[in-house]
Amino acid sequence: MVKMTLHDVNSDLTDEEKKELDAAGRMPAVFDEDSPRMTSEMLAEFKRVNHKSRTKQTASIRLSDKAQKFSQQYGKGYTSFFSRLIDAALDDETMVKKCL
Repeated sequence: MVKMTLHDVNSDLTDEEKKELDAAGRMPAVFDEDSPRMTSEMLAEFKRVNHKSRTKQTASIRLSDKAQKFSQQYGKGYTSFFSRLIDAALDDETMVKKCL
């Protein structure tokens, strides 16, 4: 089950939309054969999968103070975040050319 608060959603929602989300949040979860209740064992099987690069390499790079502070604001796991950010930039030819 996913837990969200109104702080997690777009702030441009109307008051009516916020009320609908609040009401939905108070509704009980309904489990069925398409959406069964997850056991601890089932939840333990979930892993983040990066289909683009299944192997990881360690590299030392120099970061600007801005890049370091930006990535660290995401807390624990910020190095993984930074790796995904680099992968996304490498997939964007315009970004690659801009940084050459």
